[in-house]
Amino acid sequence: MVSPPVGPGEAPAPAPTSHHLPPRPRISRTARRRAIYALAAVVAAEVVGTVGFHVIEGAGWVNAFYFESMLATGQGPPFQLNTDTGKIFASIMAFVSVGSVISALVFSIGPIVARYWRESLEHIEADVHRIEHGATAELRRLEEEIHRHHEDGHGSPPKG
Repeated sequence: MVSPPVGPGEAPAPAPTSHHLPPRPRISRTARRRAIYALAAVVAAEVVGTVGFHVIEGAGWVNAFYFESMLATGQGPPFQLNTDTGKIFASIMAFVSVGSVISALVFSIGPIVARYWRESLEHIEADVHRIEHGATAELRRLEEEIHRHHEDGHGSPPKG
């Protein structure tokens, strides 16, 4: 890497170093595994629903996929079903697929939220400790000042 020319009296710009980059978030094996399982559950529900609507309702593959996607995301059915079997299947798949999407979010994002929650609590606890320590020190200082005031012969403070 070539440095730009430096004029008289100018210091060269420091070379960029890798330690100035923000740290990459570490993703644990457990978090990766949880995300893979969660994604697998969503994909499985999507596949079962798509095949089911294709077979039961005779919907084309794209329409069956679209129908199941709308159920899984809580959007509701995008078109009317023709058979009672299809309606029952859609009801069951609505519970299964919405449940799998919610579970996927909780299992994937839950540990991240928990980590930030713990870090926030640690900061709050540190602030409370700092405030308590400062308040205790201030009380000690005031008590010493009152004690000195009494020792100086000023007696008790005047009564109101």
